[in-house]
Amino acid sequence: MIAHQELPVAIVGAGPIGLAAAAQLVRRGLQPLVLEQGASVGSALRAWGHVRVFSPWRYVLEAASVNLLTMHGWEAPNPDELPTGGEIVDRYLQPLAALPEIAPHIRAGCTVTAIGRLGMDKMTTPGRDTTPFQIRYVDGQGQEHSVLAGAVLDASGTWSRPNPLGTDGLPAIGETGAASRIAYGLPDVLGTEREHYVGRSVLVVGSGHSAINVVLALMELRRISPETRVLWALRRNRIERLLGGGLNDQLPARGSLGLAAQEAIAAGDVELLAPFAVQAIRQDGSRLQVDALHDGRPDQRAVDRIVVATGFRPDLDMLREVRLDLDPAVEAPRLLAPMIDPNLHSCGSVPPHGVVELAQPEPGFFIVGSKSYGRAPTFLMATGYEQVRSVVAELAGDHDAARQVHLVLPETGVCSAAPSSQTSASCCGGPAPAGTDACCKADLEAKQEGKPGCGCSDAAPHPSQMEPAE
Repeated sequence: MIAHQELPVAIVGAGPIGLAAAAQLVRRGLQPLVLEQGASVGSALRAWGHVRVFSPWRYVLEAASVNLLTMHGWEAPNPDELPTGGEIVDRYLQPLAALPEIAPHIRAGCTVTAIGRLGMDKMTTPGRDTTPFQIRYVDGQGQEHSVLAGAVLDASGTWSRPNPLGTDGLPAIGETGAASRIAYGLPDVLGTEREHYVGRSVLVVGSGHSAINVVLALMELRRISPETRVLWALRRNRIERLLGGGLNDQLPARGSLGLAAQEAIAAGDVELLAPFAVQAIRQDGSRLQVDALHDGRPDQRAVDRIVVATGFRPDLDMLREVRLDLDPAVEAPRLLAPMIDPNLHSCGSVPPHGVVELAQPEPGFFIVGSKSYGRAPTFLMATGYEQVRSVVAELAGDHDAARQVHLVLPETGVCSAAPSSQTSASCCGGPAPAGTDACCKADLEAKQEGKPGCGCSDAAPHPSQMEPAE
């Protein structure tokens, strides 16, 4: 329950998970306050708005949000179409944010700098659980503000904190100084940033789907401008894990991505370097000299640009005054970390989880969405939707619904860990049971028996994978 019912529940971030949390709060009769760093909702998705996701629309939408939109005459997209990140914002998140139930509660252009308890530092215990949260943020004009909240959901994601180039988690020597020629994540190679890549020698570092997207986009440029040279470096020799899904993937677009990458490698259009550990970067006139260990031996490459697609990590700076219990390696909530550790799990084999696994020593504070996964790259959008449904139910005092967490994810041929005797031969958890979806299976069964359910099966959302990285 919320200690101060008169105060709003603050949500940091207005992406798909943050807005889903707002819709769930409205559904429960609670007041949200959404603080978004960008100029408008979905700003992180806008950063990779040119990329088409693996999942059709039916996998992208969240139940409570769809119910609100439908009440206002919203026309749902074709459920079988594959949207881009930009289309998700334009056709789903912006209409949702404009609804009269949601719009008054969103403040854009607000960068949260700190979260704590009003009048208390981290070490103060007496009365802590009944003291409101204080959230500090800076607006678009650089003015600092403070707002109070009865509870806080941190759905700020990880997009603003890309992992560096070095294999040891640290920037490679010279990486910071060469920042003007290094892009992180998913640059728009075929669009707004084309001039930086066409006809150039480009080193792409990373072994995830973000890296594949960039490599295939560069291949399109190479067909137009044959002097474009593409080098693809994997920091570890994991090409079989990455490309092994293919047609076994229940999300066909994701499987096709791997197959296209395989064809490019086989045709010799991409120079594959694995394992390739960058040690240092030196600027040499208009080019970058990359010193590395290639399969354990010293190597040197001269390139024009580098794209680092090696994943992301959470920004924990603003949480210095919040009592947290995070796994020291994964940087996820301690109970959740072993369930999502990429050394043990793929995205399709993560067990259902909710308020119990997300609870922190700070009552009323929860990290949700991709940030809750810390450094693990296995987050699925549907997982985040179920997280916030569970957390909001707990805040509303519906403890039974909060703990009825069920999620069936699609089989994927892309594994983060090698199959063991305990895993399915199909690699990542096996196919979903017939007739089930990514919502609450127990809810569906209850309703079929004429019993009240937990309310999460309305509109039947399905899993959607946000752009994963290495």
